[in-house]
Amino acid sequence: MVFTYLRPFLETVTHVDVSTLSLILLIIGVADFVGTLLIGMLVKEWLYKTLVVIPILMAAIAIFLIPLGSFTIATTLLLGVWGFLGTSAPVGWWTWLARTLPKNAETGGGLMVAIIQLTIMLGSTTGGILYDKLGYYVTFGVSAIILLIAASLSALAAARSKAATNPIKSSNHSPVQGAEK
Repeated sequence: MVFTYLRPFLETVTHVDVSTLSLILLIIGVADFVGTLLIGMLVKEWLYKTLVVIPILMAAIAIFLIPLGSFTIATTLLLGVWGFLGTSAPVGWWTWLARTLPKNAETGGGLMVAIIQLTIMLGSTTGGILYDKLGYYVTFGVSAIILLIAASLSALAAARSKAATNPIKSSNHSPVQGAEK
């Protein structure tokens, strides 16, 4: 929702000219590239933490863009970090998919692509409606809420993964594995 409407935001809120707009988009693109190169080190050791922290940071950026959007340098820095994180997140999710479904990665990958396409469509449509009817601040605020929901779901997935790999032992366990209590 945020990324799709950066151009009108930068033109109407930040009031950048075409050259500055191009420079900001270049900075986002370079940050995208660098983020994609570096994310592998993080997901190797801290996959779930990375999948939780990235949307939290992106939500913070969406919120900070609301009051700082009229300041070109602050907006450029925030969007540079957005770019760094924005393409790093999919690398984390594809890593999660490969680890979670090692024998069904192709099927999971197909489903992931379909979900990504659906969310791009829904996000851009919803973002456009919100942007046109209520303004950029509502669009960015709703984006932040969705990103925080994503972080919460990532934390839930992490907790479930941890529970599945480290079952809690209690004195009430049946001696027969899988037996009902």
